[in-house]
Amino acid sequence: MLPLKDVRVIAVEQYGAGPFGTLYLANLGAEIIKVEDVSLGGDVGRTVGPYFVKGEEEEENKDNSSLFFQGFNHNKKSLSLNLRTEEGQQILQKLIATADGVSCNLRGDVPKKLGITYQALRKINPRIVCAHLTAYGRSGSRATWPGYDYPMQAEAGYFKLTGEPDSPPTRCGLSLVDLSTGVAMALALVSGILSARETGRGRDIDVSLFDNALYNLCYVAMWQLNAGHNQQRPPRSAHFSLTPCQLYTTKDDWIYLMCNKEKFWVELCNAVGHPELCQDPRFVDFKARLKHRDSLTAELDKIFSKKTTTEWLTILTGRVPAAPIYDVEQALNNPFVTETGRIRSMTSDAGNEIKILAPSIHCGDETVEFRRAPHMGEDNESILQELGYSAEEIGKFAKQGII
Repeated sequence: MLPLKDVRVIAVEQYGAGPFGTLYLANLGAEIIKVEDVSLGGDVGRTVGPYFVKGEEEEENKDNSSLFFQGFNHNKKSLSLNLRTEEGQQILQKLIATADGVSCNLRGDVPKKLGITYQALRKINPRIVCAHLTAYGRSGSRATWPGYDYPMQAEAGYFKLTGEPDSPPTRCGLSLVDLSTGVAMALALVSGILSARETGRGRDIDVSLFDNALYNLCYVAMWQLNAGHNQQRPPRSAHFSLTPCQLYTTKDDWIYLMCNKEKFWVELCNAVGHPELCQDPRFVDFKARLKHRDSLTAELDKIFSKKTTTEWLTILTGRVPAAPIYDVEQALNNPFVTETGRIRSMTSDAGNEIKILAPSIHCGDETVEFRRAPHMGEDNESILQELGYSAEEIGKFAKQGII
């Protein structure tokens, strides 16, 4: 069995960060029930374009045809529910009595308003763990502030650490804060569930985009806090302190080298036919090479410009950490990706193939069966029947806009 086979999580989630975290749990076998606000049209991610499942956007505007939404929400169930109604709250509470955890990524003041905190739910299920992913936390001066990835990158210093020194402030190309905070929430939730199963007592667990963005500064923050060093952007996407570790020009393109151990520097010098560089006083160790980084860049550019990137990778592969510079299409067509099962597929409503990336966590030979993302409310009937509601009651809820 997959490790989270017997875990049920109620996910009051939308857009990217929260759904990415619960996607990790779903791919490890957990049952993820998305609770979507029917009065607002469900998860806003359902409308995100401009790309849709092939062949389906032309037929009709299906609420699960967004490729953005499919990427974050496959392998999940959907319950449409208006939590602002008394009946909706009653349904939610019955559902939570059957669950191990609740995850949400709503504005900091909303979980309390919707009654999805441990304080509100512990009488219903004392073992429930409530994981809250917010922009700035559920308390403090910014609790009511909305927040998203890119502003977090801006305020946490990422823009001044990314790109060339003379370029405008630059964000990371991916929503790094959203994605990493989602993973942090998943870890927090599973940790809380582990504790609750041992003690019988659940809890609230909080993670915020801002805190996670700040925490990701890691050693760069340590340098500033303890040594007063305010790190700036080095040229060519170089490592802040290790060298050679940056882009170098080849005969036809670029290559990225990362000699983050002294043994790799020696191996590199031998591999490119210039062992004398190891003995050059300017390049003899990390400290010397950092001091003379510009001179080393000139030397290595001269060497690497004599062959193509492919030729150099053939020489260096398995000896020195090196990589070509790919765009997204090249990255996904890389034989190491396509020939090793790192791209999987699932089937759309119309029978079309939807390609997805395989989970990054591997559990031996066991893997989850990939299912397309659900329509909003697709699992209403089965979930509500499990909770003891009759077909007549379910029909009534639908007519009243409760589900």
